Order: sequence, then structure tokens, then C-alpha cells
Amino acid sequence: MNDEQQVVADVRVWLEKAVIGLNLCPFAKSVHVKNQIRYVVSKAANLEMALEELLLELRHLRETSPEETDTTLLVFPDMFSDFYVFNDVLELVDQITDAEEFNDAFQVVSFHPRFQFANTRLDDIENYTNRAPYPIWHLIREASIDRAVQSFPDAEAIYGRNIQTLRELGLAGWQQLFTQHPEK
Repeated sequence: MNDEQQVVADVRVWLEKAVIGLNLCPFAKSVHVKNQIRYVVSKAANLEMALEELLLELRHLRETSPEETDTTLLVFPDMFSDFYVFNDVLELVDQITDAEEFNDAFQVVSFHPRFQFANTRLDDIENYTNRAPYPIWHLIREASIDRAVQSFPDAEAIYGRNIQTLRELGLAGWQQLFTQHPEK
């Protein structure tokens, strides 16, 4: 398995065990089982290249039917190791998605191995709702969010439910999700 395949495999494990397995996002399972998630491993060496990749992926989503690719995970295994730098860059990401070219058709949700909400300590369990094995920009179609919210009318409750799920699971339980169990 090459490095890019390993990165995608790592992201898939996280998606299946945490995001879907813990139901952190009730909308993820559907696009996953339909193979409508595009996994793109960034080759960017600097911020300019990363933003260019973002533009390319947004254009790809715009030109591709949702039945083929509903959402994209743009993964940065070699960039953005510092969460605060990654977080600051999101202002530029928002400027791109807000550009007239995209007509507010997309939003980007971020995930990071050291994600931290404001007013929390680094290892507070609620931060794990947005922790991933690598820095990731999740490119989402606004139309898909609208459809998902219609089928899940209490979408505002997801965040609180996720925190409760993770508090019940605890840090040891989170870590156990990703522990390999050898065949007996």
C-alpha cells in the first residue's frame, strides 16, 4: 500500500468507526454506503497550493452530479500540523466558498488531529467530535445539507448529542475504537 492509499485507508477507518460508528454525523452513512465520498490526498507543499486544490475540488463538485460525488474529503497529511494555523486558514477557505463563482453552494467543515473548541482544554473529550487522523477540509454541498436537515429535523441537537456520546465513551473508549484487534 502506498502512502496515499494508507492515508485514505486511515481516513476511512476514522469515518467508519467514529463518524458513522458513533453516529457523530447521521448523514455520513448514506453517502458512504453509496460510494459518493471523494477522497483527495493533497500534494500541496504550501498554502497557495492547498487553496488551489480547494478551488479545483469545489469546481469538481460543482460539475459532478451528487449521485456520483456528493461530498469531498480533502486530506492534508503533510501540511497544517499546527491546529491554530489550520484554523486561521479557514477564513481564506470561507472567502473562497463565498465567492460569486460558487454562489454559496458549498461549505467546508474542518477536522484536525488536535482540534480544539474555544474555551476547552486540549484533551477535553468534546474536541474529539472534530478530531481526525489528518487535517481535513470536508467540502459539502449546501443542497445536500438542506436535504439531510429535512430528513433529520432536529439537526441542532446533533452537537449536544455528540458531546454526550463522547463523554460516555471517554478518552479510553475513543482510543479503543482505533486499536487493532488481531484475529484469534
